[in-house]
Amino acid sequence: MRKTKPSVLLIAAALCSAAPAPVVLALLAHEGKSPGPRKVVDPGPAGGVPSDAIVLFDGKDLSRWRSGGGEARWKVEDGVLTVVPKTGDLTTRDSFGDIQLHLEWRIPSDVKGEGEGRGNSGIKLHEAYEIQILDSFGSTSSPLTQAGAVYKQHAPLVNACRKPGEWQSYDIVFRSPRFDSSGVLKKHGTFTVLHNGVLIQDKVKILGRTNSTKPVKPDLKQPFFLQDHGFAVSFRNIWVRELEPEAEEEP
Repeated sequence: MRKTKPSVLLIAAALCSAAPAPVVLALLAHEGKSPGPRKVVDPGPAGGVPSDAIVLFDGKDLSRWRSGGGEARWKVEDGVLTVVPKTGDLTTRDSFGDIQLHLEWRIPSDVKGEGEGRGNSGIKLHEAYEIQILDSFGSTSSPLTQAGAVYKQHAPLVNACRKPGEWQSYDIVFRSPRFDSSGVLKKHGTFTVLHNGVLIQDKVKILGRTNSTKPVKPDLKQPFFLQDHGFAVSFRNIWVRELEPEAEEEP
């Protein structure tokens, strides 16, 4: 069977839809000129780190982190980072805007308590916008404070929690809020979150600082932190990829 060229199909489709001649010409002009991906990224082996990622914790040291104004004080042992309660949050030394963030976390297997008393921690992007970390396996507590919630703003679409003591993963796409030169919000930030590979937040709008009315900083790039909420939550394999602005924001 003789194959029809893509350009012929495009023209035929345009004519069938009564498209004017300029549309046909535009289709032909665009054919074969798509820029394609901006760059090539080696994804690495399964469970590995992409070639363009910034590794924030590789199981060895906390050189990219701080606690308050000083050195990071959480424990690193056997490739795992664990909260040392009452030593303070763990904050990145670098600042980030739009990012893809990957991290793996584990609630202690012997966790006790109810609701937010079950291994509480969190990730606060820009030190203001929190994705909850918690043992929510089989939980019937408020979805707005369960694991994967944009804390008290957006409940997860589904509960994808594993049992306490098991490793879990978050893959977070964070789009930073945009402010004008006078600090007025121009565009809300958004979160997309996959929990253990399951979509639980689908580009939801960030409605200001989570759990507070305190004003947020307008800077496009800011640090983020892992929360010391008094529980020995563990982490591993933490990396970020800095993302280009969304297409509609480009010149």
